[in-house]
Amino acid sequence: MSLINYSSKEITCKIVYYGPGRCGKTSNLQYIYSKIPESKKSSMVSLATERDRTLFFDFLPLDLGEIAGYKTRVQLYTVPGQVFYNSTRKLVLQGADGVVFVADSQLDLWQENKESVVNLRDNLTALGMDPYKIPLVMQYNKRDLANILPVAEMDKGLNYRHSPHFEAVATQGVGVFDSLKAISALVLQSLSAKYRGR
Repeated sequence: MSLINYSSKEITCKIVYYGPGRCGKTSNLQYIYSKIPESKKSSMVSLATERDRTLFFDFLPLDLGEIAGYKTRVQLYTVPGQVFYNSTRKLVLQGADGVVFVADSQLDLWQENKESVVNLRDNLTALGMDPYKIPLVMQYNKRDLANILPVAEMDKGLNYRHSPHFEAVATQGVGVFDSLKAISALVLQSLSAKYRGR
């Protein structure tokens, strides 16, 4: 749920990168962070654990323009990939305005991708959010590796809403900004409709 600061005329929205462990969620945010000018970014917070790279979240506000005279900012978060941390995943997902689902394209990680999509839908539902309405973009990452699934097969098995999808190699920046621009546009459309007339 976006936050409105009436005194500063700012709307802050939240985009969450979701997916299985080590699929590239953190790599997406690290690449975005490395390309944003110093004057446009705050510090990125990253907490690592023994089992996963991100326990809580990565946090990066970006300026996106205005909605009805209000300046919009976006905060980017990642959830921990391991289902073991499901309560933390749910906590980070709470109040999200949009989701980028990052899937690992490797054939041997197909089951983890499917479990993570189901987990996303379950957690959205448990939080009172409609998994069929929240802005969603699919990113099929690690397209540079051997033994990967065809995009059409991944899309058929994971993209339950026929959302926009992008191929990516997050460590090299391929598809990273395409995914971010697409989810940002969907979130802004959603917020514009919500706040129109205020």
